[in-house]
Amino acid sequence: MTVTRQDFEDALAAYWGARQLQSEQSAIRDAVGAGTAGSVRGGKHFDVIATLLAKFFLDAGYPPASIRVTKSQGLELPGYYRPQKQWDVVVVHEGVLIAAFELKALGGPSYGNNYNNRVEEALGSAVDLRRAVLAEMYPKEKPWLGYFFIMEDGPGSRRPVRAADGALPIDGIWRDTSYQDRFGIFCQRLVTEQLYDAACYVTSSPGAPRPIELVESLDWRHFSAAINARLTYLKDLGIPG
Repeated sequence: MTVTRQDFEDALAAYWGARQLQSEQSAIRDAVGAGTAGSVRGGKHFDVIATLLAKFFLDAGYPPASIRVTKSQGLELPGYYRPQKQWDVVVVHEGVLIAAFELKALGGPSYGNNYNNRVEEALGSAVDLRRAVLAEMYPKEKPWLGYFFIMEDGPGSRRPVRAADGALPIDGIWRDTSYQDRFGIFCQRLVTEQLYDAACYVTSSPGAPRPIELVESLDWRHFSAAINARLTYLKDLGIPG
């Protein structure tokens, strides 16, 4: 079976607590140990997204032991500027880093409090691992990195934010942008600069969990296609054996 658009929408609804997992998703969750992932992420909301991503790799024939979603399984990957960093979903098979995912969100009402933190986290994780690749710390296939981000939809995230009067002028692309706009620009640049191989960026809310995809290149269709392309590439190389 393949991961469908409905799977994605169901997972996002479950993220907000608006819908229970289907039996198939629960079976996948049990297979990869996603039920205890909340202890790692400080809350169980992202367990359902981890389950959704795990399904791609289970369906492609990877054994559950290769798909890591909990701290006890070992989510740390070696870095260059620090010994290691914990990711949210890690797929390692026979010494090859098949994929690693960062799962992040930004909620209201004070969006500005954590906006810069989310930007810095995403940059730091990717730059550290990409530099480790150049240092030949990942000697087999080049790692594939995915970024999944949920922005809570609301007046505070839609409203334009004024940039501070700094010592030098900012890039004009940021003027009169909301936090929703800013994260769209940010995620596009993450992929354009090849820090991440693919990014999925949606806005959503507890009252209206159906995803809003503001940037076509960052929508679920493109994100799932990129994951499947990675799987096809490795399959042609005989991975998994």
